Amino acid sequence: MRILIVTAGSRGDVAPYTGLGRRLVEAGHAVAVAAHPPFAGLIDGCGLDHRPLPGDPRELIRARARAASWEEARAAMGAFLDRLADGVAAAVADGADLVLTAFGPAALSRVAGEASGTPVIGTFLAPACATREFPPAGATDAEDLGPDGNVAAGQRLLADAGALQAGAVAGLRTRLGLPPATSRAATSHTTGADLRPVFHGFSPLVVPRPADWPSGVEVAGYWWPARPRDWRPPAELVDFLQAGTPPVFIGFGSMAPGEGERLGELVTAAVARAGVRAVVQAGWAGLTAAGDDVLAVGDLPHDWLFPRTAAVVHHAGAGTTAAGLRAGVPAVPVPAMADQPFWSARLHRLGVAPRPLPLHELTAESLGAAIITCLTEPALRRRAAELAYALAEEDGTAAVLTHIGAVGGG
Repeated sequence: MRILIVTAGSRGDVAPYTGLGRRLVEAGHAVAVAAHPPFAGLIDGCGLDHRPLPGDPRELIRARARAASWEEARAAMGAFLDRLADGVAAAVADGADLVLTAFGPAALSRVAGEASGTPVIGTFLAPACATREFPPAGATDAEDLGPDGNVAAGQRLLADAGALQAGAVAGLRTRLGLPPATSRAATSHTTGADLRPVFHGFSPLVVPRPADWPSGVEVAGYWWPARPRDWRPPAELVDFLQAGTPPVFIGFGSMAPGEGERLGELVTAAVARAGVRAVVQAGWAGLTAAGDDVLAVGDLPHDWLFPRTAAVVHHAGAGTTAAGLRAGVPAVPVPAMADQPFWSARLHRLGVAPRPLPLHELTAESLGAAIITCLTEPALRRRAAELAYALAEEDGTAAVLTHIGAVGGG
């Protein structure tokens, strides 16, 4: 089959699909990934075809940060989604027998699939259905509101997301010659919330499937990112790792663009307070840090680096959270937005991390103290190792491969 994976966002929104895509290639399928241009090298390096989606999410984050009002931020998002909609439609029109879609562009993928007669399957990296069992991934905090409150919060979040995407979805339907969506299905059609089937790419050991989720919505297990075939660790990094005790990794991924200098000073002070060696990843913030025991790095595979560290400090995006769990090392979660508070709370509840440190409250003192806790509390490291061992026994791609085989008659 010709399978198209559609995803949008940061590296963490792309990398897991390289692993899923490579497994599909090994099963005999032709796989392309539709993603923003900055990730073409990652996708091509993993042996998958790249179909470009317009826009750069870094520019969107900056535009929202500069916005003087909610209306201005909403307008920036609307313009981004309109361009993304046309890109998704073009990627699907390039040819596919099946579309796998991330949650963010799910509604757009669904419209493009409807127009071309191509079936669409949800492949989501974070919980995307309301449930009584926990608050929604994407809430401003991860406080458990009780069964009724959790459901209400989840439904409210989906409604807000639907309202934000409604214009882009309606416009794409018009441009593709499709009738307007019925009012009854307005919210679900503008978020992809009622798409079936849906496979979630995280482990049931981390988030068990809620009993009140509808049929056809499953928790499959992690889709570990593929490592680009020609990737080699930089000699400077190898030398640094060999020169002393395992360092702490510090990186905030796609968060806080433009705040690299401020955060760098904070990280430098925290590392000194904790008395540790550190590998600091620039990310979209352009994070920098100084010191004899600090090495700055760019993008590189977390599956190679994290097992060589003593602990990982990160923004708790879905992909980085998964990489830390796979490595079996304690974490210091520093959430900023979206699903990050949810994953931060999970890490703490699983016993592999101290209490989360929200990015907007982060200080050198709090970060230094949390790093020390990670390195001196045996229970955190023990639980992290136990969970990593159990995760290694899972095959998160198996359920997806089985379903696709059935769809394709294989």
